[in-house]
This record gives sequence, C-alpha cells and structure tokens, in this order.
Amino acid sequence: MNFDLHAAHAALEDAIHHLPLYGTPAELYDPMRYIMSLGGKRMRPMLVLLGKYAVTGTWQDVVQPAIAVEMFHNFTLMHDDIMDRAPLRRGRATVHKKWDENVALLSGDAMLVKTYQQWLETVPPGFLLGLLKRFCQIAVQVCQGQQMDMNFEARKRVTMKEYLEMIRMKTAVLIGFSLEAGARLGHASEETLDQLYHFGELLGIGFQLKDDLLDVYGQPDKFGKLMGGDIIANKKTFLLVRALELANAMQMRELDYWLTVEEFDPQTKVDAVKEIYDQLAIKEHTENAMNEYFEKAFATLEQVAILPERRQVLREFARAIIERDQ
Repeated sequence: MNFDLHAAHAALEDAIHHLPLYGTPAELYDPMRYIMSLGGKRMRPMLVLLGKYAVTGTWQDVVQPAIAVEMFHNFTLMHDDIMDRAPLRRGRATVHKKWDENVALLSGDAMLVKTYQQWLETVPPGFLLGLLKRFCQIAVQVCQGQQMDMNFEARKRVTMKEYLEMIRMKTAVLIGFSLEAGARLGHASEETLDQLYHFGELLGIGFQLKDDLLDVYGQPDKFGKLMGGDIIANKKTFLLVRALELANAMQMRELDYWLTVEEFDPQTKVDAVKEIYDQLAIKEHTENAMNEYFEKAFATLEQVAILPERRQVLREFARAIIERDQ
C-alpha cells in the first residue's frame, strides 16, 4: 500500500477537529482548541503515521495515538511562547497575547494532562506501559532543552557543542520519538526502533538549524512568526554562536553591544546583527551544517531494514522538510 500524504493529513486534521476539548470554564478549554486549530506542518504526528507505515505498510490505526504527540507539542508551544515573549504563532496571536499569561499557563497544564489521557485511551494495553515510559523520558528531555535555551539567553557565550545538545533535546528528541512511537505500535524490532529514532533525531537537528536560518533569512509572509525574533531575544542560535566564533574585534564589540543593551529599537537591532551575519557568510555556514545533519539522517535511514518503497516515502517526506520555506 502506498502512503497517501493527503489522506493521512486529512485524517489527522479530522481527529484534531473532533478532540473533546470542551468544558467549563471556557478560558481553560478555548485556548487548547485555539492553538490546535492553528494548523502547522503536523510533522510530528505525521511521523508517527510514517513510523507505523515503515514497518507494516499501514497507518490508519495509529491516528489517535499520533494526536497525543501533537497535543504535547502544542502544550510546549503554549508555554514556550510565554517564556519567549512571542507575539505570533503560525501568523496568529499567541495564546498569552489573545488571553493572558495565567490563562496560557493553566490551559497548557491541562493540555499536558489531556496528552496523557489521549495515550491512555488510544494505545493498546500491550504497548501502553513501554510507550509511556519512553514518552516520559523524551518529555523531560524537551523540558531540559527549553531550560538550557533560557539559561543561554543570560549567558554571554555558548559553545557550539552546548548549542547542539540544547536543540537535540528541545526539538530533535521528540521528532525521533514520533517515528519510534509509530514503529513501536507496529511491533518493530529494537534495532529498527533505534535506527528510526536516530534518523528522526538527526533530521530534527537539521530541522532546527533550518528554523534558526528562517528566523533571519525567511520570507515574512510565510514564516508565521516575528522575523528576527531570535535576535531580539538574544537567543543563542547556530547563527549567533558561529558569528561569535568567527567575528573580528570590531564585529565582536558590536555583537556584544547588541547582546547587552537593554533599550533598543527592535528593527535596528535585527538589521545590525544581520549585517554582521552577512559579512561573515553565516547563512552559508548554517546551510552547510544543516545539510551535514540531513546527510547523516539519510545515511541512517539507509540502514533500516524496511522495504525500499517505504524507505523512499520517508526520504521524500524528509526532503519536504529540508526544502520548506516556513
């Protein structure tokens, strides 16, 4: 059976639309439905379906468990947007801007509980304990990565090794887990689970590097978030870490100024830092690093003992992630 991407996406959207996220007070439930309705790539739940398809050739019976991954991801976004003071998510107001921070915090908490409820109600009993144990490991790593990201904002310097470990935990482990979860529900061997997880993790690191790049060099009408938001918030992205490694004395002084100044015009700061990035060819450095991780991901995929046509479906989906412009 071929993997019908459009049918899979429609099945995910239908399942999300019918989630029982209703109740009182409305301020608790409305934000959950709001953030889940904003769309997005649905990459993580799609990877659950692809993980199941990779080992069995079918995906329809894991749509509901896949939604648990999307719920967890959106819970993290709801809280991350507060911490990042982000005004936009997918081109729309973030939850804490549409309501307020207290509503976003509590609604996010409830959404995390709903995530576990979704697992409990949709995963077959024989798989539930192992999957939940693994999910708990991954969920804690995501939180560790987010805390590292916040810690880095207050630090003057971050090494590239530290940065890569941060994005591995904050972003990549959940992408790897999504593939692994689908394959786990398809009775995959431990070797296959490990290989698919590492394929997804490497893909996730490349994905985050692309996200860093788009924050500065993306198209504003497609990106869906505040352009240059990472620069404004002093986020230690790949671009900034590499620029601090390569900067000459004059460039270093200017970067240090923008990293420490407390009152500034946001656009002026973005333009000034971007100018230094352009001088140092940071865009090209980021693209090279990103492509290295994607190449490692594809090399790992080649080792997975699945049918060639199913491997090709995973490869094509990964290519779509690589070539995205938003």
